[in-house]
Amino acid sequence: MAYDSVTARLDFKPGFHRESTRYAEEGSWYDGNRVRFREGRPENLRGYNKRVNTPFNGIARDLLTWADNDTTKHIMFGTEQKVYSYDGDNNIDVTPLVSTVQLTSVMDYVAGAVTIAVSSNNHNLNTGDWITFISSTVTAGITLKDQVCLVSVVGVNNYEFVNSTQATGNFTHIGNAEVGYLLPTGNVNAIQGLGYGAGVYNAGASTTGMRAWNQAATTSNITFPATNWSFDTWGEDVVMARRGGRIFYYDTDASVTPERAYLVTASPSVNNVILVSPNDRHLISFGSNEYGTGIYNPLLVRWSDQENFNNWTPAITTTAGETVLTDGSQIIGAVRSRNLIGVFTDNALYGMQFTGPPFIFNFRQLGTACGLVSQHGAVNVDGRMVWMGENNFFIFDGQIRNLDCTVRRYIYDDINTSQQSKIFSGINSEFKEVVWLYPSSNSEEPNRYVMWNYGDNTWVYGESLWTTFDDRVVYDNTITTSNDSYLYNNEPDDYYSADGQPITAYLESADFDIKDGHDLMFVDRMIPDFDINDGNIQFSIKTKQFPAGDFVEKGPFNINSGTQQIHLRARGRQARVKVSSHTDNTYWRYGAVRLDIKPDGQQ
Repeated sequence: MAYDSVTARLDFKPGFHRESTRYAEEGSWYDGNRVRFREGRPENLRGYNKRVNTPFNGIARDLLTWADNDTTKHIMFGTEQKVYSYDGDNNIDVTPLVSTVQLTSVMDYVAGAVTIAVSSNNHNLNTGDWITFISSTVTAGITLKDQVCLVSVVGVNNYEFVNSTQATGNFTHIGNAEVGYLLPTGNVNAIQGLGYGAGVYNAGASTTGMRAWNQAATTSNITFPATNWSFDTWGEDVVMARRGGRIFYYDTDASVTPERAYLVTASPSVNNVILVSPNDRHLISFGSNEYGTGIYNPLLVRWSDQENFNNWTPAITTTAGETVLTDGSQIIGAVRSRNLIGVFTDNALYGMQFTGPPFIFNFRQLGTACGLVSQHGAVNVDGRMVWMGENNFFIFDGQIRNLDCTVRRYIYDDINTSQQSKIFSGINSEFKEVVWLYPSSNSEEPNRYVMWNYGDNTWVYGESLWTTFDDRVVYDNTITTSNDSYLYNNEPDDYYSADGQPITAYLESADFDIKDGHDLMFVDRMIPDFDINDGNIQFSIKTKQFPAGDFVEKGPFNINSGTQQIHLRARGRQARVKVSSHTDNTYWRYGAVRLDIKPDGQQ
């Protein structure tokens, strides 16, 4: 008996859906990489290219873009090793100096070598720290002035560094220089605290989770987090703080030379996160040391005098002050939003509002059991705070709600929780997207993203290089830093390349029944409907006859802008389809693809 073919559209729900099994998510897109949904239709992401071809030192943890009073555009970012300011062509090292020392006749040179040995009593440096030479005499044919050198410590009174020039002879205890010690290098990764002072002590034999006398702990609840940064604008200038450290100031005008950021000497000695309040302009420190006692309190919010970050003393003549939050064990981050600042602990959200004297700021708890996953895990979107928690995504739009995330279990099962402090959120306002960059279970650095389209309420995920992400408010595209230490333009207009190399994107459906799944069906033609600018994309279909059977793949078939139909011979009760691209300079968008199908028996 002959059957006529029926043409069926391959329409799937927008976004990725994998909260259940692949078959249970029938009618949905299930998996993909570097794909977004715009007005319900999937398309591949644009590409990226290096803004600066020279790598910087370390891994960036925060990034700020702004324009000064002369409309000159700037980028600043901080790593565990240095702070950089982008000058339009290069990344300039503006790392603060923490001290200077005079070296007099204490350097040793070896002919033909670039390594110089230094004798300096109690130098307090560590291997991996950086020094810069403010001035120096020319010795052994080497001019050290303005060089920035990496330190290798030999002992408490000795260290070595490598300079850029070979010595012309052998010299011992010679040379004079003024040396600046840069802000010490921090932790690139979160580290578990071990040793004799960690873990639970058991005077008897060592048991699981405990250490015996004279034995070092092998596990503990002590964690030294990866180094993180906060940057914010103060007018056209920048204030900054490394988590747990002091506050520094960068003068944009004076930095044309450029000059390094310098210490705000009156600032608290500990500052976990800093933020400038809007309108009233107080510099606020979240997680700081208390005024008077100097005791560090991870739940303390402390702020400077209005318009004066050099005065942190509460008094009748100032607006400086402090308050202690109560829900949680530490403040994780803070975000400016509509009419308030959202202050996130590891368990709660507070709203901080300027009210003026005598209390200056009012605090009210907005919710609990909704803590923030990381310092940069929250953003403000059109007056709504959106953030990633320990096991859910949240939004505050007058009340706290869980976001209905269709990939939540997949994402949280994939996160390397030991490095979750590196999770970074950003906004791509061009496409109405919030993106979270996170380290997957097999990575120490962010190497994947999850993305929420707040216009269409769709979720996708994929692979990425990025550790920070800043919206295209100042520049013509989003600005990012990579886990291999480069500054990038992300998604420039009409650019579909991975820094000049081919780029892969794909989209795969959940399993679906062909017709009702009862009879075997024969698929003999695909009618494409894609918007393709150039090059080829690939389409494939996998079918199987029984749920426990194996899939048989047909394809991939190449499709370009002129392809009218694809003839294929696929047979089964159940199927899934995949669309992919693997070349550069190729843009595609999925439309209304159709299949010709007809019954093929009940075997």
